[in-house]
Amino acid sequence: MQANLHNDPLLRLESGATEIWLIRHGDALRGPEEVADGGYDEQGLSNLGRRQAAALSTALASIAIDAIYASPAPRAFETAQAVAAPHGLAVITDAAMREVDLQSLRPVIAPTATPEERAAQLRQYLRWMEQRALAVGVWDDILEPGASAAIRTRISTGVDAIAARHAGQRVVIASHAGAINAYIATFLGIPRDFFFPIANTSVNVVRVHGNSHLLVRLNDTAHFTATGLSRGGQPR
Repeated sequence: MQANLHNDPLLRLESGATEIWLIRHGDALRGPEEVADGGYDEQGLSNLGRRQAAALSTALASIAIDAIYASPAPRAFETAQAVAAPHGLAVITDAAMREVDLQSLRPVIAPTATPEERAAQLRQYLRWMEQRALAVGVWDDILEPGASAAIRTRISTGVDAIAARHAGQRVVIASHAGAINAYIATFLGIPRDFFFPIANTSVNVVRVHGNSHLLVRLNDTAHFTATGLSRGGQPR
């Protein structure tokens, strides 16, 4: 970080910095009653995910937000829509905000699979992927050489481009666990691409001014305290 380049080391909005609120999408592990055809990327928010997004939307309703971006994935876009609704903002999709390309690791679900089988396979895949990401932490070692640089470059270039377009403003971005981890790890100089277990709809705040980055909040789920959800986003 190079905050000394500016007169304001806190990178406040009034100094021309951009405040980026990186939000992981809500839960998308749908049960048999609502699971969609296709794989994980075709799933929208589950019933639990919609509750999580609603809690986040309520918490952010009184906070001034100037723009809202989202990954094109349904689970991220729907989360962004929930946040955008009280502000009357349109959600802007940005492919740079998408998740790490995990296509080679995703299960092939037979078209003849029952809803129960489809839901179970998706749940098993996501739990396995989360455990592997946290255990290994480096996409080069999970996918192939070059995977780490690819996600770090894509997400860093994308988020910083959004910041440059919104100097002095607050922007919400609905993205994914791997992408958010990689972005924060990059400017903090952390060698692991995936270094913390990020909760669904958690708030991660970064202030950006040119090449300077300041981490303000990490994995914040305080918006669940006024709901029937635990701090982890699960029903109590």
